[in-house]
Amino acid sequence: MLGKTAGGLFWMFRNLERAGNTARLIEAGFRIALTRSSDPESEWKSVIVTSASRPAYTAKHDGYDSARVTDFLLRDPDNPNSVLSVIKGARDNARLVRTALTTEVWMAVNETWMVLTKALKDPVPETDLPEVLSLIRQQSALVRGALHGTMLRNDIYDFSRLGNFIERMDSTARIIDVKYHALLPATSFVGSRMDNVQWEMILRSVSAHASFRWAVEGDYNAPNIASFLILDRRLPRSLAFCASQIVDHLTYLSDEYRDRPQSLDLAQDLNARLRDRDISSIFDEGLHEFLNAVIRDTNTLGLQIQQDYRFNA
Repeated sequence: MLGKTAGGLFWMFRNLERAGNTARLIEAGFRIALTRSSDPESEWKSVIVTSASRPAYTAKHDGYDSARVTDFLLRDPDNPNSVLSVIKGARDNARLVRTALTTEVWMAVNETWMVLTKALKDPVPETDLPEVLSLIRQQSALVRGALHGTMLRNDIYDFSRLGNFIERMDSTARIIDVKYHALLPATSFVGSRMDNVQWEMILRSVSAHASFRWAVEGDYNAPNIASFLILDRRLPRSLAFCASQIVDHLTYLSDEYRDRPQSLDLAQDLNARLRDRDISSIFDEGLHEFLNAVIRDTNTLGLQIQQDYRFNA
């Protein structure tokens, strides 16, 4: 496959995943801010920090509140990672690789672009925010469903899924880290009922609340929820699940091209760090430090995939 085509597929699905994950990140901050109304600015600041958007945001704004943060992350054309920006990027990449996609996948991407462009034409009132965030997630899921249901399981599929899982792993780590930043001003909340409620909200923001109830025999508390989101390989948004899927798709590509890329070694190292771990050892290491290492290594892996298969952002 030409590097240009591989890159178009990788970034098309990475951008689509990013749109849905940005919506999840905003929802996490929104829900946490509601539980600590005495200092909502710190909650919205944590969303900007964990989205890696602080320099771009502070270049335009001098404070943090619901209206400015959500508008910046959802629809600001000067923010290359806003939902509108990445949806446009996904559609542009889909057009680039149109002949590699089924009609159903192309139509789903094009519909997503049209629907979200209309929904985000104007600033989103706080009362409408949950509905709009839900719409973004639904449209992202629509494209994934078309991919799963109509595409051959070949290198086209592998590059598409690598884009999904690299972005998802980065996002899950960042969403969990929102909780870390939210606790910084008030570490006395750790272990309290308020702390547990906020962890439960993180579960809801990654659509894992019901799954946790089915899979875990335990309370809604920090160790159980963090373990589920980081280490449980049954959960499709956990760090461990994403790492294993990245290894699988890089292995398929390695077998198909009869070459072992450096990215496969990096992916296996990252996967090994999440295997046979327990949450106590991660807390002892420092949750924030662990998550930052995962984010760093995931981004390094994404860059190495681009280098191995000769495509750029």
